[in-house]
Amino acid sequence: MPFFNDRERAALEWTEARTRVAGTHMPGELYERVSAQFIEEELVALTFAVIVINCWNRLAITFRPPVGSYQPKAVAVSA
Repeated sequence: MPFFNDRERAALEWTEARTRVAGTHMPGELYERVSAQFIEEELVALTFAVIVINCWNRLAITFRPPVGSYQPKAVAVSA
């Protein structure tokens, strides 16, 4: 895809593999390609971001909230 650079493509591929971990089982060659684009701390942060997003998606799928139903509550500011 010409719209993404190598680093962005690596992040997208990593995200897809983490999301479909049951089928991909984290291929070693993917780890090598992605770790060439990210230092360890960045790869850890990316992995945790993917995990959190996947968690929220699984919660939403499980509880099926109506789309557009979320309304944030007002938060009182204490002085």
